[in-house]
Amino acid sequence: MFLVLFGVACGSDGSGAASTPRAGGPPTAPRTDNAAPVKVVGTVVGRFDQPIVLTPRPGDDALWLAERTGTVRRLRKAADGSLKAVGDPVLDISDRTEAQGEQGLLGMAFDESGDTLFVSFTGLDGNSNVEAYRTDGDAVDEGSRRTVFEVEQPFPNHNGGNIVLGPDGRLWLGMGDGGAGDDPENRAQDDLTPLGKLLAIDLSTGKVQQVAKGLRNPWRFAFDSDGSLWIGDVGQNTTEEVDHVAANEIEGANFGWSGYEGSAPYLDGDGRRPDDAVPPVFEYGRDGGACSIVGGFPYRGKELSGLEGAFLFTDYCVGRIRAVRLDEGGDATATDLEVAVERPMSFGTDADGEAYVLSESGTITRLSASG
Repeated sequence: MFLVLFGVACGSDGSGAASTPRAGGPPTAPRTDNAAPVKVVGTVVGRFDQPIVLTPRPGDDALWLAERTGTVRRLRKAADGSLKAVGDPVLDISDRTEAQGEQGLLGMAFDESGDTLFVSFTGLDGNSNVEAYRTDGDAVDEGSRRTVFEVEQPFPNHNGGNIVLGPDGRLWLGMGDGGAGDDPENRAQDDLTPLGKLLAIDLSTGKVQQVAKGLRNPWRFAFDSDGSLWIGDVGQNTTEEVDHVAANEIEGANFGWSGYEGSAPYLDGDGRRPDDAVPPVFEYGRDGGACSIVGGFPYRGKELSGLEGAFLFTDYCVGRIRAVRLDEGGDATATDLEVAVERPMSFGTDADGEAYVLSESGTITRLSASG
């Protein structure tokens, strides 16, 4: 049962090639690891406690940082580009969450005005929660806390937890399939549970819509300027995938888990393998030590010339920063930016759309053009 109120992710669970169509047609020839159009360098600009979300807040000239251990901070950018915390945390829920395994404070977003802060986290009982707080100037009114969404988690992994304010003004939440391995209860295909789904929450009514399904552990997802959606979905045993759907194809999309892992058939029976599964636009294997995709966002900044519109991503175990671009025919090309970050967990942006990589080791690395 899930409750709606309104007023890193492991790959194999302990248990690259471009995508191929899931039904019909020959495999798409892989085009991968081209030279970057601009030389990219990574510079460590801050060290914090497991930084997991970095984002601007509307109406605020500071950046806001969520740490997986349960705190939210305001940061100032110094003249040299380094990020410094401003005072004490503006929100501290570390007594209600714990950063262990794939749990903790997992997501943060603002409404369009910046007057409401949303946080997504697993509680001490392991269940997933989304809460809302009023912001008061540069502070957060902790007394204004209200629960927006809550769902029981059957296992401690595959919590998803990314939250994004969508172009439709709703709060979008990505949920993993509930954990364990092989989605034992077929939750990703079960319309009676929000697990394994992409959800949209109406901020006026609190109504939750299950928009898309068939996800294993979406880590993470982001909208592009044209309303299309990019998702990095963590694989089971062999394959990590990048999904992309046009704005008018998001609702009702089925990404195929657990009938498919990447573009390859996986489990069958019990309604696991949909006929209309959306194939990934890009996928890669576990060769070379890869283990778990870390999705980012489509780059729309100005400094990394030639990467406009490319989806940035990496892998938790390898840490190489890469970018996927689609041509007019929908074929994907991956570019290795030749920057590596230890144990990356997430990507962030500043108000100019420039890119940062957030690491479990504590670093925030800014991506910039060399020279």
